[in-house]
Amino acid sequence: MSYCAAIEGMKPESRRELHKNYHDNHYGFPIHDDNELFGRLVMEINQAGLSWETILKKEESFRKAYDNFDIQKVAAYTEEDRERLLSDPGIIRNKLKVNAAIENAKTIIELQKEFGSFEKWLEHHHPKDLQEWMKLFKKTFKFTGGEIVNEFLMSIGYLKGAHSENCAVYKNVLKQNPMWKSE
Repeated sequence: MSYCAAIEGMKPESRRELHKNYHDNHYGFPIHDDNELFGRLVMEINQAGLSWETILKKEESFRKAYDNFDIQKVAAYTEEDRERLLSDPGIIRNKLKVNAAIENAKTIIELQKEFGSFEKWLEHHHPKDLQEWMKLFKKTFKFTGGEIVNEFLMSIGYLKGAHSENCAVYKNVLKQNPMWKSE
């Protein structure tokens, strides 16, 4: 069942609205801000082994804990910051995921130096199929398995499949010219 169809049958209403907001306004839409791209990557990494609903409920806490996903700030985190994150009940307190966020921020800074931005690095490697993207992400970033890479790239418009073609949001995504549309 697609995410589009699953939302329609969700109960209770509060749960449905949480997913509907993400589905209708964020999922599959291109992101052009490096901090927001980094934020989506952090969220996808933290979802591993958990439900997306858990992550959506904690999004504001993630934003607060990770300085609104400011890449420069997160890359400069100290051991004290790691400890702060690992004791923050508002986020996922997993050492591997916390370390991945910090190390990936450092990696993105290096990519920005070389390519001008994280977005331009992604564009430079487009188009690739999922297997090629997975190899690239595994070589470049920490804690990026196949499902994380797939969902990250679908959620930012680099891989097709975020919405079914009969979903009303699909047309809105197309208007934003997702990268998969140029393949």
